[in-house]
Amino acid sequence: MIGADWDIVLKEEMEKPYFQSLIQYINQEYQKKTIFPPKNEIFNAFRFTPYRDVKVVILGQDPYHGIGQAQGLSFSVKKGIPKPPSLVNIFKELHDDLGCTIPQDGSLIPWAEQGVLLLNAVLTVEKDKAASHAGKGWETFTDAVIRKMNEKQEPVVFLLWGNFARSKKQLITNPIHYVIEAAHPSPFSAYHGFFGSRPFSKTNAFLEKHHLSPIDWQIPDQK
Repeated sequence: MIGADWDIVLKEEMEKPYFQSLIQYINQEYQKKTIFPPKNEIFNAFRFTPYRDVKVVILGQDPYHGIGQAQGLSFSVKKGIPKPPSLVNIFKELHDDLGCTIPQDGSLIPWAEQGVLLLNAVLTVEKDKAASHAGKGWETFTDAVIRKMNEKQEPVVFLLWGNFARSKKQLITNPIHYVIEAAHPSPFSAYHGFFGSRPFSKTNAFLEKHHLSPIDWQIPDQK
């Protein structure tokens, strides 16, 4: 249902009554309303980044709710879609931190393919209605995902941007992992602790210290 090795890792979670009810509700929503991302992309974060490969987690809140934006990966938008303000600021900090060239497009698939789990706490949203699927059960599911990440015996970096993401820190209790907290990259808060936080260089320094290959954060421009 999800893909990669997550079907095994999350098997018990997906068999729980709340998850079955959640999927039934979501299926009904897709039949009646315009819901993002496209139904076959809800679990893209898991498909692009198998559990065994996860080295970094970037936690978002819920998908973009504009037409054509969401692709099942936190903060990422599809090729050809204008970059939302938070993503513009992520790329600005990336440039200031590592000197990476700001890419033309906002798809973060190249990160996901290297082991960066781009996880939203809520995996679906109604068109033009932010947080419309909050409180329906997705948070219980994605909290379980974070707990599974916490169980990993290989070090993982958790990038928690903003108060919502930082509230999940309590789920990360394994001392081998590394939590990097900062303000949210939104224009409303980026100048209050996101800019200058250098999360990308800190992540790579940690990975290299633990003999893991660093992330190539440079996103190539696609022709």
